[in-house]
Amino acid sequence: MPLINLVVILIVVGVLLWLVNTYIPMDGKIKQILNAVVVIVVVLWLLQVFGVLGPIGNIRVGR
Repeated sequence: MPLINLVVILIVVGVLLWLVNTYIPMDGKIKQILNAVVVIVVVLWLLQVFGVLGPIGNIRVGR
């Protein structure tokens, strides 16, 4: 994936998260949870893009 695409995707995700946090009224705890989930997903995605993490689809929870 070209670096410019990566930067554009990160900017779009950041702007969308800012829009949700700014214009959608919700409790502060829900905003914190939403922000944490988005950050975790983006970090996992970046680790997968850079090859640090293998395909996430192969991970199983339980048996």
